[in-house]
Amino acid sequence: MRNIKLTIEYDGKRYSGWQRLGNDEKTIQGKIEAIISQMTSETIEIIGSGRTDAGTHARGQVANFKTASTMSRMEMLDFLNRYLPRDIVVKKVEEVPERFHARYNAKGKKYSYYVWNAPIPTVFERNHSFDYPKALDLEKMEEACRKLEGKHDFIGFSALKKTKKSTVRTIEELSVQQEGNMLHFTFVGDGFLYKMVRILMGTILDIGSGKADLSLIDTIFETKVRQQAGETVPAHALFLDEVYY
Repeated sequence: MRNIKLTIEYDGKRYSGWQRLGNDEKTIQGKIEAIISQMTSETIEIIGSGRTDAGTHARGQVANFKTASTMSRMEMLDFLNRYLPRDIVVKKVEEVPERFHARYNAKGKKYSYYVWNAPIPTVFERNHSFDYPKALDLEKMEEACRKLEGKHDFIGFSALKKTKKSTVRTIEELSVQQEGNMLHFTFVGDGFLYKMVRILMGTILDIGSGKADLSLIDTIFETKVRQQAGETVPAHALFLDEVYY
């Protein structure tokens, strides 16, 4: 039995997220599994590195599946990109050791979040950035990013309910770059809790707009109360860029 690793790019606008839900055909996982099953004449279930929410995009999602197919990697790549919808592309097909697991072996992830910060919205970036017309203090947001870096319990910055699993994560890099009216936020860490990036972004924007003080971050780390953090910003401006192994 072969173990095949896929690196996948997709525009999540039309989909209800990565994870297949019953017979819901509007998921990324469901679409890819259907085409791989057709390609191999097997019932295939793929394992993703993690779920992405409805509307979230990916430049480097990773998944793996087991198959007895003798097709070459290039034949698989050609077949998948011929029959998948145009908003899902398989960038790479690799054969990996039998024990490779896209989720359990992941060591970290990189995400990008885009904010269009101008009084007038943009037509061409509207599906891939969050339109935020309020004035923002870049210096304050950079300070907020620095405070959030490092090893912390991020439960107050997540949409998780009670969990027995550890909610301590390490953010190795949290930075912002301004490219004209576009703000590009980069998140690199060993893992992210449910909706954590989007809630962190909402909090950073509150601090940047003057709605909240920088000290709010320390307060949330201490109290672990999600309601004190910023709103959960929209998913359509979030990209999963890379998964590290």
